[in-house]
Amino acid sequence: MDRADFVQRFGGVFEHSPFIAERAFDAGIIEEPLTARDVHDGMAAIFRTASQDERLGVLRAHPDLAGKLAIAGELTEDSKREQAGAGLDRLSAEEHARFTALNTAYVEKFGFPFIIAVKGLTKDDILAAFETRISNSRDEEFDTACQQVEKIARLRLESLLPETH
Repeated sequence: MDRADFVQRFGGVFEHSPFIAERAFDAGIIEEPLTARDVHDGMAAIFRTASQDERLGVLRAHPDLAGKLAIAGELTEDSKREQAGAGLDRLSAEEHARFTALNTAYVEKFGFPFIIAVKGLTKDDILAAFETRISNSRDEEFDTACQQVEKIARLRLESLLPETH
């Protein structure tokens, strides 16, 4: 697989951040046959060594959960599928108001949206995590959000590639 094909196929695994796929390919750490584990390991290593500002940019590229992009139908296909799987596309008015208030408070406190790998979680699980994590320090939450970004990327890669050779 050449660079253009790799970036086209995997550039969106880290939300709107194709530079991670580009750098992983350019570093020569992606080898065929491609497996979800190997590609994730390589891309996660690039993410972890990116500058603080670059990682913040990746965090900020993520949409609010059940936020305005979802309402407007402007989520990426991956985000739309992930949020729908957790029932975030079927919130009551009260639940939506709670998510909106938490999203606003979270972004005001941390400067990036609340990020959680929603696969396998319910809206109640997500709200509980939201309410717990909002009391974290900025450094704790930056680290947690980065871990969640890597988990989301792994789950997305697992849907695109086999786990092993």
